[in-house]
Amino acid sequence: MNQKIFIKTFGCQMNEYDSNRIYDSVKKIGFQKTEKYEEANCYLLNTCHIRDKAKEKVYHEIGRVKKIFRSKQKPLVIIAGCVAQAENQEMLKREPYIDLVIGPQSYHKINDTILNHIEKKKKIEETEFDAISKFDYLNKINNDSGKISSFLTIQEGCDKFCHFCVVPYTRGPEYSRPLEQILDEAKYLADNGAQEIVLLGQNVNAYSYEQNKLSNLIFEIEKIPQIKRIRYTTSHPKDMSDDLIKVYKSSKKLMPLVHLPVQSGSNKILERMNRKHTISEYHKIFDKLKDINPNIEFSSDFIIGYPGEEEEDFQATFELINKIKFINSFSFIFSPRPGTVAADLELIDKKISMERLEIIQNQLFENQINMNKSLENKTINVLVENLTDDKTQVFGRSEYMTSVIFNGKKEDIGKILPVRIIKSNRSTLFGEIINNSNQKVA
Repeated sequence: MNQKIFIKTFGCQMNEYDSNRIYDSVKKIGFQKTEKYEEANCYLLNTCHIRDKAKEKVYHEIGRVKKIFRSKQKPLVIIAGCVAQAENQEMLKREPYIDLVIGPQSYHKINDTILNHIEKKKKIEETEFDAISKFDYLNKINNDSGKISSFLTIQEGCDKFCHFCVVPYTRGPEYSRPLEQILDEAKYLADNGAQEIVLLGQNVNAYSYEQNKLSNLIFEIEKIPQIKRIRYTTSHPKDMSDDLIKVYKSSKKLMPLVHLPVQSGSNKILERMNRKHTISEYHKIFDKLKDINPNIEFSSDFIIGYPGEEEEDFQATFELINKIKFINSFSFIFSPRPGTVAADLELIDKKISMERLEIIQNQLFENQINMNKSLENKTINVLVENLTDDKTQVFGRSEYMTSVIFNGKKEDIGKILPVRIIKSNRSTLFGEIINNSNQKVA
């Protein structure tokens, strides 16, 4: 069988990792990756259920696919990811154009599911929670992402049950992969060009396998010579343990950016969210990290307009942002997810939520601008990831994950280079490479 598969990925980095692993798997049954959706024999949507109207976006995308293939042979249409997990059989009933529905813990079954459908022409839904079998299967297939900065999922699922979140229902309970399995994948990625490893998990700092925690794992990956940088996301304040905090003092490869979602600056709202941490505890984590390494910076996530949020709660969030000076964060108006506790709570006025979001985002953007502005006329280390689209410059990232564009060449990809920053905007730094004698490279 010689077929082409196109995957469109929505949402988080874990979905990006999963999509790459799906590619690795379906190669075994003759499917080749294509970037041109119109030539695909198989069209897969890897979906996300975190944001508003996620389900409707899927059906809108299916409508678009129908138009694309109106005068062509219909492709095999697969819905994967968290919307598939949440809606499962309902999707097959509502949209006959969909052939297969596969949840995020069933990707080890994708090859057999595709072949079974091709043979029997029967619509199939696979949404069991079976993370162990999934990762045992994927461990036998090489991760051929081939990227300088590569994602590596080490943990899935969540036991926190925040009242606004669907993850426990779409990804299942917390599961940590065996340490050796992760290290084998990290070494393979390194042997195939990865210079940076980004460890992923819904609660990545809850990683626990036998006697090993995330702190142990970071030190083990640090031993891999080719790996120059290590990052992890997304963390929960409840799992920001002292052993992990201490890693920032002794690790030579862990980057000094901590993404630690707080969601709100109000203890009342945190309790209503069932976040299981307080603002005082969050400040203590901040202080401990800053004491260990003053160069550490923070990014976060914020939900604005959560049910019950009053002006004083909003002001508490604004004050927290001013104190911590988060350099890169995500902020959204609360939108209810079906099946969660918060779905039944009374919403606050949309206009008020919009006004508050604008104030919060303006402050967060100002923090980003100020941080980037402070780097102008300074030299920073940049890991070069690829050429820019026009092939005239190179793209890389700073230690703080900020995009950097500067004059370089293809041979610089994979190197960490000193770059003098000339100018900046909110999201990007622009610079010029300097050599060891502190002179510009011609």
